[in-house]
Amino acid sequence: MSNFYVTTPIYYVNDAPHIGHAYTTLLADVLARYHRLMDEATFFLTGTDEHGQKVHDAALKAGISPQQHADRTVLRFIELWKRLEVSNDGFIRTTEETHRRVVSEILRDLWERGEIYKGEYSGWYSVREERFYTEKDLVDGMSPEGTPVERVVEENYFFRMSRYQQWLIDYIDEHPEFIQPEFRRNETLGALKQPIRDLCISRPKSRMSWGIELPFDNNYVCYVWFDALVNYISGIGFRGDGEDFDRWWPASYHLIGKDILTTHTIYWPTMLQAIGLPQPRTIFAHGWWLTGEAKMSKSVGNVVDPMAMADRYGVDALRYHLLADMTLGNDASFTEEKFIRRYNADLANDLGNLASRVAKMVERSFDGVLPAPADTGADEQALEKHATAAATEMIDHVLSMSLDRGIARVLETVRETNRYFDRAAPWTLAKKGDLERLGTVLYTAAESLRVVSGLLFPVIPQKMGELRRTLGLPEEKIEPHFSELSKWGGLTPGSRLAPLSGLFPRIKKAKPAREPAAPSTETAPTEVELCEIGDVEKLGLTTAVVLDARPVEDADRLLRLEIDLGTEKRQIVAGIAKQYSPDQLVGRTIVVVANLQPAEIRGVRSNGMLLAAKKGKKLRLLTVDGETPGGWRIS
Repeated sequence: MSNFYVTTPIYYVNDAPHIGHAYTTLLADVLARYHRLMDEATFFLTGTDEHGQKVHDAALKAGISPQQHADRTVLRFIELWKRLEVSNDGFIRTTEETHRRVVSEILRDLWERGEIYKGEYSGWYSVREERFYTEKDLVDGMSPEGTPVERVVEENYFFRMSRYQQWLIDYIDEHPEFIQPEFRRNETLGALKQPIRDLCISRPKSRMSWGIELPFDNNYVCYVWFDALVNYISGIGFRGDGEDFDRWWPASYHLIGKDILTTHTIYWPTMLQAIGLPQPRTIFAHGWWLTGEAKMSKSVGNVVDPMAMADRYGVDALRYHLLADMTLGNDASFTEEKFIRRYNADLANDLGNLASRVAKMVERSFDGVLPAPADTGADEQALEKHATAAATEMIDHVLSMSLDRGIARVLETVRETNRYFDRAAPWTLAKKGDLERLGTVLYTAAESLRVVSGLLFPVIPQKMGELRRTLGLPEEKIEPHFSELSKWGGLTPGSRLAPLSGLFPRIKKAKPAREPAAPSTETAPTEVELCEIGDVEKLGLTTAVVLDARPVEDADRLLRLEIDLGTEKRQIVAGIAKQYSPDQLVGRTIVVVANLQPAEIRGVRSNGMLLAAKKGKKLRLLTVDGETPGGWRIS
């Protein structure tokens, strides 16, 4: 395999790290860990952007130098990445001498080759975003992001970005993998339909002196975005001895948020072309984490602190939720309630409970020593096939950037193992004294856990490391290789299992909201009360794809459904078990009321309600015409 080089954006030291920062960095971390598991040479770079007006102004206000301010605030990112077990190979600061030297050399080279010229700039500038905007870019006198702007007219230096416009259009057309997802690629091509202007790459020191001085005019410093983008090559040794740079460039993935698409898909490619370097393989723009339905914003006060979430619920719980709950490219909603629901369902109920049951039964029936399997039957062979296929499918999902689907596939194996365990009823075998059959069941379930723990190790390394030690794996095999996970029989009979207690303790839920009234069983009346159109719109009717369906324990009418609403996944409970089996529901597109208060039904959280038509004992689900994904609003 080729080498794998993944980057995050470098983060402003003035920003307090929030869930958005944590997500991009954890996504890069998980990708790096999976590629290491594939025995692929990997380099993962992150860092901080420490120049620019915001840093300068904050330092001035604090009465310290910009460098002192950066040295203090960078610690918030370093400490958070350490706390979240981020495995970055490099951490670059744009105030490092190596980076400053590379930026200066690039500027001198472009200047000498006529790629940079001096001219007058007139436009609108956002201090918060450190971006220039034209008159047509403004929305109600503000930047497109809603930040204040100020009028600036001054002499500056410009990079001849416009001369590369047609080249960039052709390159994007010829390399469909270059900008992903595809709709972000189309967004960039849409922007390129209009003429692009040359890029202002300087700031006069008379206005803002904190930055890298232009090597050809000491009255100016480099524009922070030009400076910052160079980190992707300076961080791996560009213009050094050449060995490291040649090994890692071009990058496999630049991971970015969708709000910095233009800088990475227009500024950066044209800069690289002018420098004479090949383009990164893929620039991947993920969506935003929303708080409920709103974008996170410090001014609104709805920013989620990842350090606080990790302290409250554990690092692995946070890592799992962020990676399992966002479909790459789309926005996702973050709420503490949804976080708890996902954790309890997947980790506490399914995976944690399975691991606990297996470990306890091995302890009770075999004094903690893993038994050898006897002759295996169809059930054991089916579970082996299910688990080892998950390893192959996970590789496919990693390579196609569909990590949430890969994680969901592994959780299918966990649930299949739970079903196998329940069918085999090892507690009954233990009572009967059938130790041969009991040994086969426990070994098979433990072996499935070995595969699962390896496949989830990049996502939740701490807890999966603990589980793999419990299963008796030697220390050198705690961090697995994919080649081991696609083969059955990795556990050694006779090895001693370590004690396991509270792998994923269940999180107590907040006090449930008032349960909605049970739906009426009456047939529809011939006359109905008239209502306003707006009343119907309030219902929040939305299409949803059923991902999984299972009976609710001790409730013969209820099914628990996992549904995909396009931007998020949810769990709902529906009283349709008499009319529909789980197999009839998975894959269907249904209609749900998505804006109901959550309710707890028979101890199971339900976050929405499906729609069905009923007459007497007959019931039919409401569906939509044609192939329709989740998230379409019903109107």
